[in-house]
Amino acid sequence: MTATIPHIIGGKAVPGAASFGTVYNPATGTEAARVALGGASEIDAAVQAARSALPGWASTPPVVRARVLFRFRELVERHADEIVRMITDEHGKVLSDAKGELQRGLEVVEFACGIPHLLKGDFSENVGTNVDSHSIRQPLGVVAGITPFNFPAMVPMWMFPVAIACGNTFILKPSERDPSAGVRLGELLLEAGLPPGVFNVVHGGKDAVDAILEHPGIAAVSFVGSTPIAEYVYRVGTAHGKRVQALGGAKNHMVVMPDADLDQAADALMGAGYGSAGERCMAISVAVAVGGVGDALIERLAPRVRALKVGPGTDPESEMGPLVTRQHLDKVRGYVDEGVREGANLVVDGRDIRLQGYENGFYLGGCLFDEVKPEMKIYQEEIFGPVLSVVRLPDFDSSVDLINRHEYGNGVAIFTRDGDAARTFANRIQVGMVGVNVPIPVPMAFHSFGGWKRSLFGDHAVHGPEGVHFYTRLKTVTSRWPTGIRKGAEFTMPVMR
Repeated sequence: MTATIPHIIGGKAVPGAASFGTVYNPATGTEAARVALGGASEIDAAVQAARSALPGWASTPPVVRARVLFRFRELVERHADEIVRMITDEHGKVLSDAKGELQRGLEVVEFACGIPHLLKGDFSENVGTNVDSHSIRQPLGVVAGITPFNFPAMVPMWMFPVAIACGNTFILKPSERDPSAGVRLGELLLEAGLPPGVFNVVHGGKDAVDAILEHPGIAAVSFVGSTPIAEYVYRVGTAHGKRVQALGGAKNHMVVMPDADLDQAADALMGAGYGSAGERCMAISVAVAVGGVGDALIERLAPRVRALKVGPGTDPESEMGPLVTRQHLDKVRGYVDEGVREGANLVVDGRDIRLQGYENGFYLGGCLFDEVKPEMKIYQEEIFGPVLSVVRLPDFDSSVDLINRHEYGNGVAIFTRDGDAARTFANRIQVGMVGVNVPIPVPMAFHSFGGWKRSLFGDHAVHGPEGVHFYTRLKTVTSRWPTGIRKGAEFTMPVMR
């Protein structure tokens, strides 16, 4: 019988009864498991469990909460191979990439282990005569995370370690396409000593999302996904009085200047454009060839793309695995078809790839377009697949202008040996995360991750110091102790003297 992936509510596995979804192995195209799909009733049950656990957990000293995360980190490392295999089996990415994903998630756990220091407030003595003032940061309450299929372990781990370290309780709604990693992390949190109800997992589609956004018992929502859904989550969540951070889509450019090391740039584009089959919000999908380097760049890229080793993620020889579902494969192929219709030059066509023994898998070979124009759909929209577009521009200023005019502002990179060009680029570019000779500039855990423009809805980026601020609210206390001197009532605005 096909295994059923359950919810976790109040520390217990809840198998579900009414509705189920299919989880596929994208390498073979076969059904791997069923996942219980919840809605309003399951979300409400998770909220009640989280609310019951909240008073005890919020009052637990931060150092004790951190010790649970220390034990959780050890358990994740001990079970890393198991979790990595879950990611590859359900998402399709190669094992080495899944291992890197898990490591980037663990870095946020390590950051959250330092929460006692991060929750320290400020103190001012004698702001007025015998009057002191201090600030503290306190948890919001029950918070939720809605996470995408492309990083089933990393993105949840960018949210819940900081949230629960700050004293909140958490409900995770992972992608129903690859839900096993989220469930396993929940089991390991319980094993690490996290009280039941502090961390819950509810699977589902739009019904579950709407229930999270509308439930009065949820104080805040973190989301990562496409821009249309991010905007929806932000609008609905804030309309229901919630604090919301909603990270949306991207169209990340990499500017290749005439003085760049073109072999280094080509290698960077291969990894950043085709790693994880392009299913990354920080993937480079547009290479901007500046000042006549287009021919030389294409000359280096084309043979590399043709030689890309595509296969099941479990094969150590594979450099790129399948796409996550048949539906997504069809969508990405449709973008390639559209690019051809629009007149872009398809230098490398990966649409006809066939793998013996994996004929039903969701595979698309690397695709490389040249002479892409800004008015083309393949330039304007997020494809989220192994499709790299090369745009040719005459100079530095036109490349900056092109990027700044795009509706997305998630990540960007410039490859150059010119320090002045790099510094000016970092200063002028209207994008949240910038790489200089670094193609995927994902900040470390002790910084924060977030884009600009329609790549982020809300005022807070993810993890790092911004994450601590998102999952806490500031309280300022002004105090004076009686001295025996009574002056009577004062009806003016208090002024400290």
